[in-house]
Amino acid sequence: LVSGAISMGLGGFLAAKSEAEHFDAEKRREEREVELYPEEEEDEIVEIFGEYGLTREAIEPMFKVFRQNPDKFVDFMMKFELNLERPDPNRSWISAVTIGTSYFLGGLIPLLPYFFVDNTTLALYLSVILTSITLLIFGFVKSLYLNPLKALYSALQTLTIGGAAAASSYLVVYMFQAPDNS
Repeated sequence: LVSGAISMGLGGFLAAKSEAEHFDAEKRREEREVELYPEEEEDEIVEIFGEYGLTREAIEPMFKVFRQNPDKFVDFMMKFELNLERPDPNRSWISAVTIGTSYFLGGLIPLLPYFFVDNTTLALYLSVILTSITLLIFGFVKSLYLNPLKALYSALQTLTIGGAAAASSYLVVYMFQAPDNS
C-alpha cells in the first residue's frame, strides 16, 4: 500500500513535470516562429478570428501591438493557437501529494475492518460495506461541486465503477489461487 502510494505519487509528479516541460518546449518553438515568421503567425491569427467573422483589417490594430510586444504575441499564440496555459510551478508537488495520499487512503479504507475484527469473514463483509458507503459518499460529494443535479447518479456511478474494480480484483485472485489439496 505504501509503495503503491509512493509510486502513484511519483507518477503524478512526473506527469505534471512533463506537462511543464511540454509547455516550455512549445513556447520556445512559438518564440522562434514569432521571431522568424511573423507574417505566417499573423495568418494563423487571421484564421482563428476568421472563424468568428473577423477580417484581417478588423484585427490589424492587434498586430501592431503584437509587433511591438513579441512576448504578448507568443502568449497569445500559446493560449489561442495551441490551447496551452502555463502550468502552476507547484503543480507537480501538489499532484504528487494528492495522488499519493488518495491512493493510500483509497487502499486503506477496505483494510480497516481487518485491523479491528478477528473474524476474517466478518471483516470481509464489513470491508465491502465500509468501502461501498465510502464510494457512495465520494461520488455524491464530488457531484455537489461538479453537477449537483446528478448527485445521486454520480454516487451510484462511483459505487458501480468501484464495485467492478473490486470484483475484477477478486476474480483475478480467485483464478490464480492454489488448488485445494485436502
